[in-house]
Amino acid sequence: MPRPIRASIDLEALRHNYLLAKNRAGHAKAFAVVKANAYGHGLDRAMRALGEVADGFALLDLAEARALRAAGITQPIVLLEGFFEPADIAEILVLELTPAIHCDAQLAMLERARLAGSIDVLLKINSGMNRLGFSADRFPAALAQLRGMPAVRDITLMTHFAQADDETGIGAQMDVFRQISAGLKLPLCLANSAALLRFPEAAGHIVRPGIMLYGASPMPDLLSAEAIGLRPVMSLTTEIIGVQDIAPGERVGYGGSFEATGPTRVGVVACGYADGYPRHAPTGTPILVDGRRTRTLGRVSMDMLACDLTHLPDAGIGSPVTLWGEGLAADEVAAAAGTISYELFCALAARVPVGVRGDAA
Repeated sequence: MPRPIRASIDLEALRHNYLLAKNRAGHAKAFAVVKANAYGHGLDRAMRALGEVADGFALLDLAEARALRAAGITQPIVLLEGFFEPADIAEILVLELTPAIHCDAQLAMLERARLAGSIDVLLKINSGMNRLGFSADRFPAALAQLRGMPAVRDITLMTHFAQADDETGIGAQMDVFRQISAGLKLPLCLANSAALLRFPEAAGHIVRPGIMLYGASPMPDLLSAEAIGLRPVMSLTTEIIGVQDIAPGERVGYGGSFEATGPTRVGVVACGYADGYPRHAPTGTPILVDGRRTRTLGRVSMDMLACDLTHLPDAGIGSPVTLWGEGLAADEVAAAAGTISYELFCALAARVPVGVRGDAA
């Protein structure tokens, strides 16, 4: 039989989370962000949950956009990083995609394109994140250039917030954005998950919920996923495959980083960093065994990790284990491991079998 590890994707939970985001968006349209293979959940699975309800989608890869169109998705699809070479533009027209335009190189490619029609674009403004987008001094010329192109139809203004998820908020970036776009009566695409939840004034015309769709909080230090009303979508589960009883002073795992201070019952779990579990997760990272909380012990190995069964005398080989998901928030596991839930989801390894439950169709 195969190893007992598996991931389960709850489609009803994914749809629930999207509808919650859409409700928060008010009159704005909510484009589901499904980049990075739907944050590791599977693009095809996300479409089963959201294909009939989402106002639109946002992703990075032209091939993924092509797959959505082939699957019958007719809603708008945004390419968040735009296009990368001139050949992409003709296919963008055919597939009716909306690319972000964030640099002079893209403007030049689009201006040289000889298209049989025109496309909608998002013009990205660098309002302070200093990643992608036109700065205040370059924006007017970029807008004028786009407006003069026969290949361009409708223009939406876009930016991305760097600190919508912490105490700094979006005030400074919104001030910059307003100054740059003053007097322009163009649609706006501004809010990510954190901004949507915390700053309704940033809703604009299109919002881009991402991590919240998958049941994690964009700001777990401020507000938990449960408090927001989100439901976990991915559950990563496995089983205990071995048990060791060790004496005080004995150590566990590579490097012997955990030393028992008393008699300790150690469970060996069929999950390691080759499955996507974070190798840097320290002793004490939460885990569920038989539905009860315990902690990891020592270093995470490629295929296994250890946990503390000392206070769980009934647990043993074959006991079910939850690494994150139902009953154990991914945000909590991520915080213990010094990372974020985004990374946990996206790191799920291809060797882990994935099942689906709660068919939302």
